[in-house]
Amino acid sequence: MAYTLEQLRGLVAVAEELHFGRAAARLRMTQPPLSRQIQKLEAAVGVHLLDRDNRRVALTPAGEAFLREARRILAIAEAAPDLAQRVSSGSRGLVRIGFTAGSTFGILGRLLNELECDLPDVRIELTEMVTREQVAALATEDLDLGLARPPFDPDLFRSRLLHREALLLAVPIGHRLTRITGPVDPAELVTEPLIFHSQQQARYFYDLVVSLVQVAPERVVHSVSQILTMLWLVSADRGIAFVPASAERLGIPNVAFVPLATPVPKPVELHLLWPRQSHNPALARTLAVLEDRIPDAE
Repeated sequence: MAYTLEQLRGLVAVAEELHFGRAAARLRMTQPPLSRQIQKLEAAVGVHLLDRDNRRVALTPAGEAFLREARRILAIAEAAPDLAQRVSSGSRGLVRIGFTAGSTFGILGRLLNELECDLPDVRIELTEMVTREQVAALATEDLDLGLARPPFDPDLFRSRLLHREALLLAVPIGHRLTRITGPVDPAELVTEPLIFHSQQQARYFYDLVVSLVQVAPERVVHSVSQILTMLWLVSADRGIAFVPASAERLGIPNVAFVPLATPVPKPVELHLLWPRQSHNPALARTLAVLEDRIPDAE
């Protein structure tokens, strides 16, 4: 036999009043129905919870233990409607965010700070993914929001330009390109060994760079997927690399950054990306906060 919340409330009232009459008055009922509630509760639990006679009421040791659980169950039950309402409104819940490694260079932390300030009861779950992995996870609703590189299918996703930055050259300290005044013309790079973006794993940067610079395949000495790896290879004097300006924040030793002449001053883009159809109420609240608190990219 299962017990009811009314029976648990009856036990708590009797345990706190140690008197059936006062407990019944507190619950706005008469004493006989309260006594029957306690009897049914004891039958359901299978032990005596109260010692009682004509003069006193006391909890048994089993009753003491059960009382603690009864209070916990009642607290959960009383909080459940509010929790459900908050989850439904999006002010509480879980938002799963995917991000590229490059988005951690200042952007991701600022975004998380804004969300924590305005939606403290929304839990954020972070997963580092390249853009194509984010797109796949967003399409299956295994992810709610992405920080990703374009392009995206507008029929499946909505997006907002979050950040735009310059494309720089990462070169070893003392490299000849550091002595050039002004942005480096791509024609200056024809003899340089290149640490390049993987065409499969870093498709956005690969396509971006080849659209801006003529790259001879024989000059590519390494193809990698992560900017951090590129910088360590540059530090080891393995070649030069094309990186977003935010990579300067990583502070890799023996690496200098020089401006690159590009048709667009800030060609590197980072977007917020989310599915057009989502069943997560917290996502709408998250997007509203970011719309208000994160300025449009310049």
